[in-house]
Amino acid sequence: MSKEARYGLLYSEYEFSPYLRVPFEKFALVVVCFPLLAFVFCIGYSVLFNFESATYTHCQVYNMLPSISAAIGNFSPQREIWQGAIAIHAVPRFYVAFEYLHHHYGVLFPQDLWIGQIAFFLNIIENVALIILSFFTSSKFYAVHEKAFITFILVSEMYMILTCILQSRYKKKSRVSLKWKKRFLVTNILFLIAAVYFFMRHNSLCEPYVPTIYTLFALSEYIVVLSNMAFHLTAYFDFENKDLVVYKHGVALTER
Repeated sequence: MSKEARYGLLYSEYEFSPYLRVPFEKFALVVVCFPLLAFVFCIGYSVLFNFESATYTHCQVYNMLPSISAAIGNFSPQREIWQGAIAIHAVPRFYVAFEYLHHHYGVLFPQDLWIGQIAFFLNIIENVALIILSFFTSSKFYAVHEKAFITFILVSEMYMILTCILQSRYKKKSRVSLKWKKRFLVTNILFLIAAVYFFMRHNSLCEPYVPTIYTLFALSEYIVVLSNMAFHLTAYFDFENKDLVVYKHGVALTER
């Protein structure tokens, strides 16, 4: 082998040799942990150090828990920690959305590919709405925050429902992943209905009970968010036995 050929082979191996290889299961856990830990911190810190302000509403009745919007957007350092967590996890979320799009080309029948493409766009819109509602807080940009929040809720519900339909139409079904997705979807929908009911009842009646209706709204809202995170965490099963590999010129999912 000539010197030029040996050099070319070594250069080729250098170009395509992985810098980092991470099991996708660990990657999925880390990505979800950023908003999860930030969420827990914001709620806990608000209850401990901003309780009266965080639980105050126009009804002026006693509440035990703050709303998510108040906990993540109205106080410091909660606001900065939440926004930092969302910013860090946004790029991996976009990447996972693209990987799902590619994944669907391999596991769906040709006539169902359009459903996978719609799911991809819904996933992107959900992530964008989450970024907007996180950085445009309700205390300073209420109109923008409200529209972004409504978009996030509606699109996330559509995405979760469509994803469950998609997985039921796979060539080879992932039963464990679909089972957990359905459980988290049902939980999400039930507590979303409960949150809407408690919110409307609180605003219309202002009942001074303990625990108050608004506290039940906040608790329902927490479960909606947590079940949404758990739903996205089921990517753990969808990309099982795959590694996230970082190369010089990009990243890719490869078989382990």
